[in-house]
Amino acid sequence: MSLDLFFEEDTTSLYNEKVDAETRKRIRVSIAACAYEVFDTSIISDSEFDELAKSIDLSINTRRPDLDQWFRKNFDPSTGMWIRSHPEFKRLQQLTLYLIRKDILK
Repeated sequence: MSLDLFFEEDTTSLYNEKVDAETRKRIRVSIAACAYEVFDTSIISDSEFDELAKSIDLSINTRRPDLDQWFRKNFDPSTGMWIRSHPEFKRLQQLTLYLIRKDILK
């Protein structure tokens, strides 16, 4: 193996910057949707939500194949209503409520 190949980023691996960035975006958009749709709290502006939602790339596989499949089937960047069918909805609600109460998100 050449030195150049050694330092080349492996874009097929589940451990790379692209996958990590997409995972973070999906978590952020899920928390923002949950805060708004469930707790009637805006943690980001509508335009920030729209921009974030439109930037979600469903072609990227994360380390959660179950959530990748769910996002591909249910995610809609034009609304936040999809959050109510999230497979980990209870867990997401708890995390969102914790973050809202700790004022971490504002």
